[in-house]
Amino acid sequence: MTEMLINGVAVAGAAGTRPVHDPATGERVGAAPEASPAQVAEAIAAARAAQPGWGRLAPLERAAIMRRIAGLIRRDGADLARLVVREQGKTIKEARGEIGGAAEFFDYFAEFARRIQGEILPSDFAGEQIWIQRVPVGVVGAIIPWNYPAALVSRKVAPAMIAGDTIVLKPHEDTPLSALHMARLFAEAGVPAGVVNIVTGRGETVGEALTVSGDIDLLTMTGSVPTGRRIMERAARHLTPVSLELGGKAPFIVMPDADLDLAVRSAATSRYMNCGQVCICNERTLVHESIFEEFVARFVALSRTLKVGLPLEEATDIGPKVSRAELEKVEAMVAEAVAGGAQLRLGGQRPDPAPTPRGHWYAPTVLTGLRPDMPILSREIFGPVVPIMPFRDLEEAIAIGNDSRYGLSAYLFTQHMPTIMKVVTELSFGEVYVNRVGPEALQGFHTGYRESGLGGDDGAHGLETYLRKKTVYLNYSGGPTVPLMPY
Repeated sequence: MTEMLINGVAVAGAAGTRPVHDPATGERVGAAPEASPAQVAEAIAAARAAQPGWGRLAPLERAAIMRRIAGLIRRDGADLARLVVREQGKTIKEARGEIGGAAEFFDYFAEFARRIQGEILPSDFAGEQIWIQRVPVGVVGAIIPWNYPAALVSRKVAPAMIAGDTIVLKPHEDTPLSALHMARLFAEAGVPAGVVNIVTGRGETVGEALTVSGDIDLLTMTGSVPTGRRIMERAARHLTPVSLELGGKAPFIVMPDADLDLAVRSAATSRYMNCGQVCICNERTLVHESIFEEFVARFVALSRTLKVGLPLEEATDIGPKVSRAELEKVEAMVAEAVAGGAQLRLGGQRPDPAPTPRGHWYAPTVLTGLRPDMPILSREIFGPVVPIMPFRDLEEAIAIGNDSRYGLSAYLFTQHMPTIMKVVTELSFGEVYVNRVGPEALQGFHTGYRESGLGGDDGAHGLETYLRKKTVYLNYSGGPTVPLMPY
């Protein structure tokens, strides 16, 4: 069993433990503590007590600790990558990339030690200045999902630390082990007690206790739309600010002049990475009708070459779904689409033979013959399923792309600059990738429109979430600068 981190101390869960299973084999790979609501309150109180001292440290002192964390993540990189594979199911190649990114978050945000700037404004009066300072928001409550269980810890903790905030973070109950390993690294790096607290357990208990607390100054969450709504409802009771990164339904638009080989390989990479369990994944492949059949043929041929297998094997391209429930959700969506008239060009079932009998496997699946009103074109799939649909012209492609309750990421493949500018202007998504796919860059800004959330992560704009502004009116004249009452 691995222990939680509360106020700098490794502690067991007062509500017992929860088993963690390998999605590839179904085997139990560990157990995680189940925190009680009282332990969540203890972690929040520890963060509250630690914040003033942490916020008073020079940013360079905070940055030095963060760089030590980055070094420790790299030191334990091989173990952490294997841990991510065992609890989440992504391939070892992808897990290594995730751990590399987890370290880079701390290095990147440590660079802001000299970059968090205020403003000095001229006053309306002589002998006076107006200062606008950027100060810590206070205590952050963070909730992360299961698809990037290590990198998302860093994505929340690193900006909070450099801003001078303290944080209580809850990993997903199905994938807590890498976060708990990182908790030990925080302690080893010399993070003061209470600055970073990791609590594990079910959303309905631990997550609920975190979101209803009146002593949280910011709630930041990556996850599903229903969970985001519940967090907003609970945060509203105390007017707690929220930052939510929710689902996506990315359109992947391929124009006739696109580099077809690049577009096919990019579409496959964006759809199949992490078994399709990424919010920025290619969810709707929209291909101009003049190249539609050639694109589909090439895409199917490429998909046939991919190996679904044990994620710890270097040759594996696609690992299992994270859980039985997630697997069955994808199966139901494909069955519904086929029953509604969609044509299976590839897959549509669990692989036979499966790499293991108890793993949550699903074969790469390609669907055509789709109508815009089909649920599979509006609901997030989160699996290795590729709906491909033709369009007549750019206006239709933009209209189909924008016809979504989501607005996170979108893709365009073309060599025509006027087309690029029209799509960038008219496609209503927080991120638009042109002739490339993700992942996002540390220095960018990961944000979504509509039901994809509000606020955002990464870069200078993401850091602003963890800061608030304080305005100071400084009179240094020695006398009054504004009219006073005559008494």
